[in-house]
Amino acid sequence: MNEEKSQNLDDIEPAELILFQVSECYVYLIPPRKTAASHRADEWDINKWAWEGTMKVVSKGEECIIRLEDKTTGELYARAFLRDGEPHPVEPVIDSSRYFVLRVEENIGGRLRHAFIGIGFRERPQAYDFQAALHDHMKYLNKKKTAEEMEQQYQKTSSVDYSLKDGETIVLQLKNTGGRSVRSKFFEQGLDQKEKGKNSITSILPPPPPSPSLSPPANAVKTPLDSPSKLSLDGSPKDSFSTAFDKQSIESDSVEKQTAQDVPDDDFGDFQAA
Repeated sequence: MNEEKSQNLDDIEPAELILFQVSECYVYLIPPRKTAASHRADEWDINKWAWEGTMKVVSKGEECIIRLEDKTTGELYARAFLRDGEPHPVEPVIDSSRYFVLRVEENIGGRLRHAFIGIGFRERPQAYDFQAALHDHMKYLNKKKTAEEMEQQYQKTSSVDYSLKDGETIVLQLKNTGGRSVRSKFFEQGLDQKEKGKNSITSILPPPPPSPSLSPPANAVKTPLDSPSKLSLDGSPKDSFSTAFDKQSIESDSVEKQTAQDVPDDDFGDFQAA
């Protein structure tokens, strides 16, 4: 059955797909090329064309056919074939983008004959679309060839069979969590960072400072609290300072005596610096 289906598919003729069509195409009878240089359109009499009609670029399977047909009747005037592995039938001229040299061929009397003719288009976009259609067909042939090579390589390589044979089993070793709660790794990382932050803050705090002493140091110098009310014009700053210091010491002594003897009398007068 499979062989019959494949034979039926091979017998089916591939469909024709029109890639490009233009209603104004001009054919020129060009002189043979004398040198190895490319053709030039200025060597033709472009105002006197030999034929005018429709051009079609048709894709049929792996073949690309360039047809020149009559506008009204559709009669075939000439045709060229673009095949993989054969010379390209279209050659652009070197002095214009609207003119080309076309290699046409025909089977006459069992012999394949070919000839070179010149073709031209009225507008440059038409010439560009003509070249693009031929380029697309060549891309199609290259992709098809690559796909066939990949398929052959896949069929040649031995495929590995991963199916289980008779008597084979699969052993799965699952880690026992011990009934503890499962947390995502994202939250575990966040908790770890939070605990690390607390530990780092606790270790950074300095110890408390020692309590200050209530008693003044022994070598501290007492400054006079009261300044003398009157200063003598003849007295020096040194004498005035000593007099004020003596007054402060006498007052402190009198306070101590009053506390010890509970004497209510105040025998201290008003000392003034002499």
